[in-house]
Amino acid sequence: MKKLVLKKASLDSAGNVQRALESYKIRYADELNAEQLQAVMHDTGAVLVIAGAGTGKTRTLIYRVARLIEDRVAPESILLLTFTRKAAAEMLRRASHLLDGRCEAVSGGTFHSFAHGYLRRAAKTLTPLGYDGNFSVLDQSDAEDVVNLLRSQFVESSKSKDKKRRFPRKNTLLSIFSTAANCQMTPEVVIKKEYPQFTDDIDDIKHLCDFYGFYKRKHNLMDYDDLLVVFLNLLRTNPDVKRDVQQKYRYVMVDEYQDTNALQHEIVLTLSALHENVMAVGDDAQSIYAFRGANFENIMRFPDAFRNCRVIKLEENYRSTQPILSLTNEIIRRATFRFDKELFSRKSGSTFPAIIQAENEQQQSQFIVQQVLDYREQGLPLDDIAILMRSGFHSNDLEIELSRANIPFQKFGGFKFIETSHVKDIIAHLRVLVNPKDAVSWNRILLLLEGVGPRTANTVIDAVVSGSITLQNTHNLSNIARGDEQIKRLFSLLARLEESNGAPGEKVWQIIDYYRPLMKKKYDDYKKRLKDIETVGSIAERYRAVPALLADMAIEPPTESVEEVVATGSETEFLTLSTIHSAKGLEWGAVFLIWALDGRFPPVRAFESEDTLEEERRLFYVAATRAKERLFISYPINIFDRESGMVLGKVSRFLDGIGEELAERYFLADE
Repeated sequence: MKKLVLKKASLDSAGNVQRALESYKIRYADELNAEQLQAVMHDTGAVLVIAGAGTGKTRTLIYRVARLIEDRVAPESILLLTFTRKAAAEMLRRASHLLDGRCEAVSGGTFHSFAHGYLRRAAKTLTPLGYDGNFSVLDQSDAEDVVNLLRSQFVESSKSKDKKRRFPRKNTLLSIFSTAANCQMTPEVVIKKEYPQFTDDIDDIKHLCDFYGFYKRKHNLMDYDDLLVVFLNLLRTNPDVKRDVQQKYRYVMVDEYQDTNALQHEIVLTLSALHENVMAVGDDAQSIYAFRGANFENIMRFPDAFRNCRVIKLEENYRSTQPILSLTNEIIRRATFRFDKELFSRKSGSTFPAIIQAENEQQQSQFIVQQVLDYREQGLPLDDIAILMRSGFHSNDLEIELSRANIPFQKFGGFKFIETSHVKDIIAHLRVLVNPKDAVSWNRILLLLEGVGPRTANTVIDAVVSGSITLQNTHNLSNIARGDEQIKRLFSLLARLEESNGAPGEKVWQIIDYYRPLMKKKYDDYKKRLKDIETVGSIAERYRAVPALLADMAIEPPTESVEEVVATGSETEFLTLSTIHSAKGLEWGAVFLIWALDGRFPPVRAFESEDTLEEERRLFYVAATRAKERLFISYPINIFDRESGMVLGKVSRFLDGIGEELAERYFLADE
């Protein structure tokens, strides 16, 4: 008979007996720090893991999947929900590498892919909700086309066509419908909050929303949001389905919980209501996607949704030096609502973050170019340097300076400003001044005009190219039936500009004054685009000739996302320019955070509510925590904002009270 010995068993905070760590195949205690180990060994009951920036949250999730399977939990009963399919697949691949192939049997994916798979399998249960199992899923473009079709029919058949004000465009309508679904709001609430200019159209928009829903059910179509809406409705209305799902998935884990919206939060609560074996991993300090419907309160209130929910904090940072973390800890410490945590690092470092005051925007850009060139000379690869910004237009001037210095860069988080349609419209007017035979630019600016369609535009272009019409001789325009007054006004502007000896800046501002009312009619969000066209005017003021301006602004656009470039590498080194939203989860040796100026970061509109201002603080924190060894925060002081009519000259309020013990302050001066 084998001799039996007693081994001391440890208890977790819920009183559950754990197997001795020595009995596992994976040496968890050797691979994880104390807090990560607590999370990995957590057995039953709800747990919230507050994982600070760079503290190894992905590693923690991977090891917990492996540990559960080592404890003989059926892989099929574990559900891992992430925000990208790639993230889930990578986690399960790494877990399999740690343990064995059983980890790949775990159900993993995005909320939408999980819901889609279940709805396909539960086809017979969809009938009461107006669908069958052969439903088609509309992508963004398809959904917009359907909305546009219904919009056209609705406007044509209703009193809306008699209104002088313009009915929202298809993309605006779809955004309203989507926000309402994801935030669990009514379209009326969304319109009043996000699109107050359409308040008078609320009844019509609500009617169109209902019409859109009826159309989808009639044709057995679901859009992206419907996958979650229908799945949650199925759980709420069918007790058998609800019981089946809850019994099948005994362990639920959710990554990036701070990014969940109200709809996703409700799905998590419903899925885990029976066993309450749910682990949410995230960081309240990195909740920055409210514009996508993410609700900061989900992670803050998560512990209150379950009995005896445990909270574990991961605070050891493996990315940044301690001086950088000391600054970021102070920035986030001032947040109104947060979980208390203090990030620390074993990477001591001796270089403090630098806060740099520039005289103006151009000096800020020149300083960054100089620093990038110095770093490259010192051997730091360009792809280990990033310039981060609150909004895409903040790098407009910097892009010109980088191009002049022949520094290759890629910009992420939206188009380069020269690629945006409204800026292209401005540039097209300049191009026809330089090259009257530029048919592409002519087509662009003619189609901006009310009453001018492709046929009329082609007629005008043919006449210009043949020489029968010139900017100074427009007699033959009288033969054009539609839009002739609008076309004459355009030609009058271009003729004045052609005759003028004014500088490029003067000409661009005249074009902007002409274009502004056209832009207002063309875009529902025209106010957000004003900054871009004003930037063109500011940049043009530095040039002596229009051809030189156009040459410098011809920049090749990037074709990849920043995450893809980081993951796959690139044959050529590129400096990274990125909005902070697109840089989340990434890291660089040296980071430059630009335009840390009240009115720009945070932007003026953030002052309207405490919630918005607090999200901007978190965004500032996310930007600063991307840096590993060097962090520069810069701002110009002599800036005039044309939209608000105020001088922006005060450093960002998020840096108020930051002393010399946390950051070194400099101002730029000529040698």
